[in-house]
Amino acid sequence: MERLTRPEQDQGAISFGKRVGDGTAMAVDRLTAVGAHANLQEILDQVRRALAKLDDGSYGRCDECGEEIGEGRLEVRPWSTHCLQHS
Repeated sequence: MERLTRPEQDQGAISFGKRVGDGTAMAVDRLTAVGAHANLQEILDQVRRALAKLDDGSYGRCDECGEEIGEGRLEVRPWSTHCLQHS
């Protein structure tokens, strides 16, 4: 859990060589890692929100309209806080 919440460490500037493609793989890898971290952080925030809804008794209800979130949606994404119409 700590690894997910810790921001990606800066590994310094990427040095691009004189040839096309030098450093490109490193840049792509770094961008991919940063994007993956941001995506996982967003999911973690949604899980925390769903747990808070579980505590206050509103789990399974859409934050937008208050209607029930479909059982199938909650089975696939238990952290869902919106129905399909408002997702």
